Amino acid sequence: MDSHLTVLLTVAAVWLAAGVVAEGMPRLHRARTLRRRVHWLFGLTLTGLGLTGAVLMAGLQSPGAAPADRAAAALALATGPALLVAVCTLRRLRRLSAGAGAFASAPRTPAPHGLRAAAAHPLIGLPLQVTGVATVVGVLSANGFGVLDGPGITGPAITVAVLAMTAVAVRHALRHNRLAERALSEPAAALREPAGDLPRTTAGALHV
Repeated sequence: MDSHLTVLLTVAAVWLAAGVVAEGMPRLHRARTLRRRVHWLFGLTLTGLGLTGAVLMAGLQSPGAAPADRAAAALALATGPALLVAVCTLRRLRRLSAGAGAFASAPRTPAPHGLRAAAAHPLIGLPLQVTGVATVVGVLSANGFGVLDGPGITGPAITVAVLAMTAVAVRHALRHNRLAERALSEPAAALREPAGDLPRTTAGALHV
């Protein structure tokens, strides 16, 4: 296997792993587990950004026929979403880690719906998943599979990709909104709780 294909496969694997981790975070019900998963995602995201930046810089400094230049050209499509990851996703991951740390003192402390809603925010999962898909397209193009090449193919392929990413974005937004509504309803439910049931509810919420 050519060296530039090996590099591209590594980059794609890191971004795809980050997308998978981000997808599963809102399903976690323990604050400590959520915080640990955020740390994994933060490390994967930094690794993906570092590898992508290194490949692009190497391509800028090499002649047009070099393997580094071919690898950089294959990652051109991923540059935009990777920049969005660097600008938006990293900042939200830092805030999410700090929020999870406030609830993670005990191993079985439940993760509040507000924390899970923050983990489900579209600007966390969506940019990572779009970057992963873009790197896979780059790997296929570098292997000779012209995903966006050929007459009559480019337009439909772009349309399908845009529709797919829109559907993913809508799904992220709906999940985020659902968890955010649950987070808003929790204080109201606690206020409506009968006085005799308060000790039982509190014990259940803080069971460790």
